[in-house]
Amino acid sequence: MTFRFEVLHTSRKSRARVGRIHTPHGIIDTPNFVAVGTNGTLKALDNACVEEIGLQLMFCNTYHLLLQPGVEVVRRAGGLHRFINRRMPIITDSGGFQVFSLAYGSVADELKSRGSKKQDGQVLKISEEGVLFRSYRDGSKVLLTPETSIQAQKALGADIIIPFDELPPYHITPDALRASLDRTHRWEKRSLEEHLKNPQNQAMYAVIHGGVDLAMRQESVGILSQLPFDGFAIGGSLGKTKPEMVEMLSGVLPCLPLEKPNHLLGIGDLESLAQCVPLGVDTFDSSYPTRAARHGMLLTQEGRLKVEQGSHINHFGPIEPHCTCPTCKNFTLGYLHHLFKAKELTAYTLATIHNLHFMVDLMGQYRQAILEDLI
Repeated sequence: MTFRFEVLHTSRKSRARVGRIHTPHGIIDTPNFVAVGTNGTLKALDNACVEEIGLQLMFCNTYHLLLQPGVEVVRRAGGLHRFINRRMPIITDSGGFQVFSLAYGSVADELKSRGSKKQDGQVLKISEEGVLFRSYRDGSKVLLTPETSIQAQKALGADIIIPFDELPPYHITPDALRASLDRTHRWEKRSLEEHLKNPQNQAMYAVIHGGVDLAMRQESVGILSQLPFDGFAIGGSLGKTKPEMVEMLSGVLPCLPLEKPNHLLGIGDLESLAQCVPLGVDTFDSSYPTRAARHGMLLTQEGRLKVEQGSHINHFGPIEPHCTCPTCKNFTLGYLHHLFKAKELTAYTLATIHNLHFMVDLMGQYRQAILEDLI
């Protein structure tokens, strides 16, 4: 099966739409949530379990897989799908986000004035060629360029790949943002050219940049939509508040080609989903539900539930009465409360199963509501 996108229904109430992304490893119903499996696995879950839950698209990180186990190991294993035993679609990023996080710190760090992260890895040089950085694994020097990023993603064999881009910090001067955007466009064009040498049935999404400058964002759409990308991802800093993000997306999404899928990078908390689905976002990736699970935060229809609260000690029913996830079918909230208090590793697995199942079910509810023109 080759990559193809079809829009099944657009809401009469908003820009929300229901569609299908066809990939060599199956269909992705949209809008959909994409869980992050940094090293080829969602934390605390094996991929057979993830498949049983029904997660249609999984996000893996090229930067981390490049350093460990190395793309040649994955290639020799038969590609990432075979290596991690996943039959359903995979998307990989370019590695740019992680590399530039080494240089600037994460957006959250920056907004809290923490500056650059103190890590073993570090950026040594940023040039037109690419980024030279030191591996946090063994201290060796690694040069990541548009070409080497795409070559790595070819070896991994993901269904959807991302061009190499620069992630500028939130606090950046207009001149520096302009220089960053222009270089990112050059890097994305080089990435696409490298990809088209050997498409091998993979799709490539352009990444729309421009920081919090709407005019630059719209310019980015105009430039990248002239190139034969298969879809569009919206990346970089989208603002420091949700209203700022929604305002930015409201100005960018209508500019994107309707016949191609779009993806919102790194955003997938419940509040953002509620605000961005009506804007017409097709897929969202985030570590939010799996990270929340490891912190004992369970997602329910009634809101977030803190599993370690003392009131749950004698709760001998499921987390939610009508939840059909394996955790709720087999274990009680009182038992999960005990596991978290006892710091048993099984607690993370059971909580993650429930939260991921919740997200899969939630996106199904969104699709149905759009089909009924309720959103």
